[in-house]
Amino acid sequence: MAPKRGTIRNVGDSDGQTAERRTRVLERTGRLDILRTEGPTDYALIDSGDGRKLERFGPVVVDRPEPQALWRRQCGADVWSRAHAVFSASAEDEEKGKWRLDKPVPERWPVSVGDAVVTCRLQGLWHVGLFPEQVPHWDWMLERIGRVEGERPRVLNLFAYTGAASLVAARAGAEVTHVDASKKAIQWAKENQTVSGLSEAPIRWILDDAAKFVAREVRRGRTYHVILIDPPKFGRGPEGEVWDLFQGLPPLMRNVARLLANETSALVLTVYAIRASALAFEQLAADVLADCGGQLSAGELALVAEGGGAAVPTSLFVRWTS
Repeated sequence: MAPKRGTIRNVGDSDGQTAERRTRVLERTGRLDILRTEGPTDYALIDSGDGRKLERFGPVVVDRPEPQALWRRQCGADVWSRAHAVFSASAEDEEKGKWRLDKPVPERWPVSVGDAVVTCRLQGLWHVGLFPEQVPHWDWMLERIGRVEGERPRVLNLFAYTGAASLVAARAGAEVTHVDASKKAIQWAKENQTVSGLSEAPIRWILDDAAKFVAREVRRGRTYHVILIDPPKFGRGPEGEVWDLFQGLPPLMRNVARLLANETSALVLTVYAIRASALAFEQLAADVLADCGGQLSAGELALVAEGGGAAVPTSLFVRWTS
């Protein structure tokens, strides 16, 4: 049975801070959901366990760390030996380390994501340029874009990385504003735009600190029909701005709430933060969006293995719709 989803009451002119209002909001929140996906058709989670996961991105199979894979592996060594590349994490930082190539791997290779294409690469970190567990959010975004009538849908993608969501939205006819603090990530996203055949699509590429950009958009009176927020735990802006998730997210969310279009608007927040709770982020969203009315849901994203193996939890999420 699908988990029930709660509806936040519209509290009109509430100042957004009273305990009474928070109580009303929390009474209306739904229980936490698990969104399971096998990812795009060009991806597969082959197996997981013992702190690792074995995945196929297009033709390339990679063996990467997965601290939450606490169970035993289902497949034998013969399957795990298919990996083209194995990432060995350092003892000090699980995201630092190096790739070991056991089979030839191209410098870059295409992976289809619906009607778009993302170019994958083996990076110094163990990321390859695509987060396949995001497919449920992209499908949900497309459904929300399809509800916009009388004008071109406007999508704001914050901390947008290599742009898979931006390309999916642009392919659906949306006008996209893509914001990232990394010049390298934006260049990578532009390459993905080209290989996807979307060079003429209305995507605005913004190299900026997300919090600063959102604050300026509030002053400009801009609004968006769909807003995607995918912040890192820590990061730096192009001018050395320091981002800390737990300090920076609340004020960012308060400003983001002011950018939502009055009708047919939606927001999704994804958080890849260890030692955090989906409930905490749901309650932050309930606080900043309470005066907007609408519906709120929260939970986790998880990748499902081929053949019905264990599902790997990857991130927390919150969704809001008007």
